[in-house]
Amino acid sequence: MENLIYLDNGATSFPKPEEVYTFMDSFYRSFGVNPGRSGYDLCMETGELVDRTRKLLTDFFNGSDPNRLCFSYNSTDALNLIIFGMLTQGDHAITTTLEHNSVLRPLYHQRKLNGVEVDYVPFGTNGFVDPDDIKDKIKANTRLVIVNHASNVIGTIQPVETIGRICREHGIHFAIDASQSAGKIPIDIEQFYIDVIAFTGHKSLLGPTGIGGLYVSEGVEIRHTRAGGTGVRSAVRMHLDEYPYRLEYGTGNVVGIAGMHAGLKWIKEKGMDEIHNHEMKLSRMLRDGLRELDCVSLYCQDDLTDHIAVISFNIDGMEALNVGILLDGEYDIACRTGLHCAPLLHEQLGTAQIGGAVRIGIGPFNTEDHIRAAIEAIGEIVDFQKKK
Repeated sequence: MENLIYLDNGATSFPKPEEVYTFMDSFYRSFGVNPGRSGYDLCMETGELVDRTRKLLTDFFNGSDPNRLCFSYNSTDALNLIIFGMLTQGDHAITTTLEHNSVLRPLYHQRKLNGVEVDYVPFGTNGFVDPDDIKDKIKANTRLVIVNHASNVIGTIQPVETIGRICREHGIHFAIDASQSAGKIPIDIEQFYIDVIAFTGHKSLLGPTGIGGLYVSEGVEIRHTRAGGTGVRSAVRMHLDEYPYRLEYGTGNVVGIAGMHAGLKWIKEKGMDEIHNHEMKLSRMLRDGLRELDCVSLYCQDDLTDHIAVISFNIDGMEALNVGILLDGEYDIACRTGLHCAPLLHEQLGTAQIGGAVRIGIGPFNTEDHIRAAIEAIGEIVDFQKKK
């Protein structure tokens, strides 16, 4: 473990900034009570941290009302609230083949259980969706367009501003899955015409697992799909309509919110552009090194403009799983193999039938030495495979 090179930041960022560990520990020891449920000082101080984090995230996304920033377990949880709360029988939704199962599976369930129509727009050979292809799918009953902002497999950042403008012009709600992008690249809800954004705390926001959320723009409503405790107005029989209570149920993950708060502050102090530029420098180094190796196939990496630092590859004649096992067992390099919860993307790439691909996700604490070690290790695996 001491010598581990961690290159699976697309799954979760690791390690976290030391400030995150320290703040979570000190906060939970001092303020680990239920926020907003009572009037004593400790409860009120815990609630203030929750409120400050709402405001930090709202400002981060250029939202207008912190009360419309609702916490969830993760982006999958938030996306379920969006998809089941905004679509109903007779509706039509548009998405892409880039999507994670956190979007695909709720849409499959909506189609099977409620008859919601769904169209899947493919990406081009460069890994980007053409906004006009989305426009061409719009119908009279289209209610929602939902797009993966940055791919967790090939790293492409989709043209969400253009897609959002098209949706706004047609009076259709636009949602983005910002699981990979929130904390890496700027997201402006107003500029990008975003109605709802789903995000998670444990990836590029550098917080712990088990915390995420969504921001719902003014004028957009999401139906209740759950009900429960809110800690306020307990005599009301139905779940509360006002935000954030409308989409928050039961006791929240307070220590997770604290960790995400600390991660967001670290990003703001370090500078998001600086973090992204560092990661992309390493991504180019990795891409260029892998290009020099025989029998290595890269996917949508010709031009790294509008990319995050995620690269997927395969070695000819080898299953991705076996490459990952060798990188871990022989070289202490941790990466991710398989379909990465994005089956339609791998089907379009032609990698689904060969077990997916090997994915390397670069984070803020990776170094050039890590990348050189990865290139060297993959090169040795290629040489071994060629000798077989």
